Amino acid sequence: MILALSDLYFQAENYLLGGGLVIVPIVLISCVMWTLIINRVLFFRRLQRKNMSRLEAGRCIHDGEVPDPGKYRGITSLLVRRFLAKRTGNRVVDRYILDETVMHTVSLLDNYLAIIQILAGIAPLLGLLGTVTGMITTFDIIAGFGTGNARAMAGGISEALITTQSGLLVAIPGLYMSSFLKRRADILKQRLSSVGLYLLNYI
Repeated sequence: MILALSDLYFQAENYLLGGGLVIVPIVLISCVMWTLIINRVLFFRRLQRKNMSRLEAGRCIHDGEVPDPGKYRGITSLLVRRFLAKRTGNRVVDRYILDETVMHTVSLLDNYLAIIQILAGIAPLLGLLGTVTGMITTFDIIAGFGTGNARAMAGGISEALITTQSGLLVAIPGLYMSSFLKRRADILKQRLSSVGLYLLNYI
């Protein structure tokens, strides 16, 4: 097991070293992107679990009762808790407060999604940059030594291919997850807007 992990480590190290300098920002982009993706997945999962019904939410609004955080953790309970924290007791003002709370909560659902999409889009461009720099290195070697130095030429070609492959490996799942998270966010937005309209009846 230890030998297998050691071999895997050396293979990964050789792969990254073969990518040249351009592989560094690609790896950094991948780390940041997946950190944000995991953050959003966990956040959306938490908002969809232990959600309270509209009827229960209306009762809490009517009675001024804050939902039990141990029992309810979904997006509806989040909206109710935020609204009750700002409630004034004035019916007209409270309607505006509920609308503002809905809009603010909706904006939370979009956090980091644009950044994830941008990072996923940048990765293949960096891969293309690595392809160009790798080919330039190869042509420089051909210009200086001719085609006789196959080992030196292989280094430039390897850099070009590795960076292209790495950029695509980061971009393809990144774009998929960006689309997946956007769909999850849109579903939660629709649910939140519907609940917000329903709760107006209890103010």
